[in-house]
Amino acid sequence: LANMLETVIPYAEDKNHPFFEKREVKTRGILVFSTDKGLCGPLNSNIFRALGQEKGDIRYYSIGRKARQFLSRANKNMVADFELTDDVKFAEVRPMLDTLFNDYDAGVIDTVEVIYPAFVNTLKQEPTLLTIVPFIDVHTMVEKLRARAGKNDIGELPQESRELKFEPSVDAIFDELPRLFVRQEIHQLLYESKASEHSARMVAMKTATDNADKLSKTLQLQYNKARQAAITQEILEISAATAAH
Repeated sequence: LANMLETVIPYAEDKNHPFFEKREVKTRGILVFSTDKGLCGPLNSNIFRALGQEKGDIRYYSIGRKARQFLSRANKNMVADFELTDDVKFAEVRPMLDTLFNDYDAGVIDTVEVIYPAFVNTLKQEPTLLTIVPFIDVHTMVEKLRARAGKNDIGELPQESRELKFEPSVDAIFDELPRLFVRQEIHQLLYESKASEHSARMVAMKTATDNADKLSKTLQLQYNKARQAAITQEILEISAATAAH
């Protein structure tokens, strides 16, 4: 995708794309990632706590039942809600992003932002807010793609010496490639969000198991102490009765 974009750039430098427009931010659009079920520790609560710090005119688009419940209870301006399977298929992402693209193109929102649990490691997932659209420029977008592919040190691509023909047109291709990039990026973030969810749930279940084992051992110790105290009391009573006779 990075190679394709850099191939198109020289032919499309005089073209305008809405994703590169610098517009006054009046209304933000935030896509909120959450889980459908609980039992995953503070994963969702951390997201919602970070979300509560955002101010201004914001339109929310939620993914997951927990985000829908939170936004409804908090009386946030939730305009759309989406459900995804655990497989997170690309076909499921398309209708969601079409809604965001339509609102952005129509000027209903001036940004497309995503807040999600970034996967740091198995024990740590950080709530992260990213601005996806608008882009700074095409070159920055290309560098992000290279960095994600682990190829940020490949340098500049060689200049294309062949005569290229674009079908159906340069305009059509340049209009679609940034949208494809956004779809790919958000799809990747959804995968990362799922990884964070499974890790958080695994850690939460292990913590619950360890706490249950600790509680069981504490109760067993208390039971043994009470049992020993009862036996000692019976022995004292028997000894006292024997001595009295």
